[in-house]
Amino acid sequence: MSVIAPTARNDATVNRWAVLWGSVAILLCTGAIYSFSVFAGPLGEAHGWDKPAVMMAFTINAAIGPVPMILGGYIVDRGGARLSILVGGVLFASGFMLAGVATTTTMLYLSYGLLAGLGQGLAYSGCLNNTLKLFPDRRGQAAGLITGGMGLASVVAAPVAQWIIREHSVRTAFVAMGAVYLVVVLVASTFVRKAPVGYVPPGWTPPSGAAAQVNVSWTGMIQTPAFYLIFLMMGVGAFSGLMIASNASPIGQSMFGLTAATAALFVSAYSASNALGRVVWGAVSDRLGYLNALMVIYGVVALSLLVLVAVDSVIGFAVGIVGLGLCFGGVMGVFPALVMKNFGPRFQGINYGIMFTAYSLAAFFAPRIAASMADAHDGDFTVAFFIAIALAAVGLFLTLVFVRYSARRAPSQAPTASAQPR
Repeated sequence: MSVIAPTARNDATVNRWAVLWGSVAILLCTGAIYSFSVFAGPLGEAHGWDKPAVMMAFTINAAIGPVPMILGGYIVDRGGARLSILVGGVLFASGFMLAGVATTTTMLYLSYGLLAGLGQGLAYSGCLNNTLKLFPDRRGQAAGLITGGMGLASVVAAPVAQWIIREHSVRTAFVAMGAVYLVVVLVASTFVRKAPVGYVPPGWTPPSGAAAQVNVSWTGMIQTPAFYLIFLMMGVGAFSGLMIASNASPIGQSMFGLTAATAALFVSAYSASNALGRVVWGAVSDRLGYLNALMVIYGVVALSLLVLVAVDSVIGFAVGIVGLGLCFGGVMGVFPALVMKNFGPRFQGINYGIMFTAYSLAAFFAPRIAASMADAHDGDFTVAFFIAIALAAVGLFLTLVFVRYSARRAPSQAPTASAQPR
């Protein structure tokens, strides 16, 4: 296991809140990648492309996610946070604008799929992992705000894109919004400063035992049971949220009798809940403890899914998807801080990039399993809900195992001096 115990450094020249809000502004732009459903229909109509061909651009975008996350983490861990963010932001904005002028699906795949996907991952990794290193006292809150900006992006971008498309064209929407994103990224990145190694915020005293914290490189991380437990916990935690994110509208229409327009409103409510959950659960986890927060999250996920199964009304649908949205946001807000706590801040970039492949696997399987279950049961997602409930129970069990593992491992083997789980 490769470890480093850096000397604590108090650097008052770094305005960590400016870095945080600059990073949030950048992710409010790159998070617009998840509003692609607004563009998909108009793109197909404008060019005569069928829906599967258009959606392949989003599939490519999601599939390459782990690559820029790990690459960006490597750059961040070597002090290149601003480089990762700038390159990522420019690639994202360029890919977004080029998607508007694409005349073939190949051009669309290269622009929106490849360029924008690489850019989004690089910027996300740079913003998240660099900022977390500046908040050893508020890791959950910082992670929640950063990922919350990502989640809120589609809530803002979707109605703006709809208006531009309606008043002008889908091409204008891509080009105009991409140009705005480029300007915001260039301006906001000027507020970003790399986090000093072993940074300690002015006026904050590390808790007893924190000086013994070590930093585990990725080669050491993958040799620990903690890595595999967290990996599985993250994968099953993201499953239900991704299942609903990709199928909220069909679920509302086929199981609860909603019109397409009403179902779209609930999709927005789910996105807003997702963004809010990242902020709220991130802050709560700092006080409740990361593992305690995750146990509550898994429990609420199971209850929310049971509401969708048992309450056959619009109110049941609303309660279910809001609960799932808040918890999906919680998963995205808590796990970055949990990874840093267990493996240290020095190699957080590449460590979390590797851990994030659990999310990518969930993103591949969850929508497909839900859609196939619905197709096999005439649009009824009940079987998919029960699968997700079972996985939430697995997540709760794994978290309890992790609590026992954290409490029993010897101090010399633990990434931190304290054996108390958070």
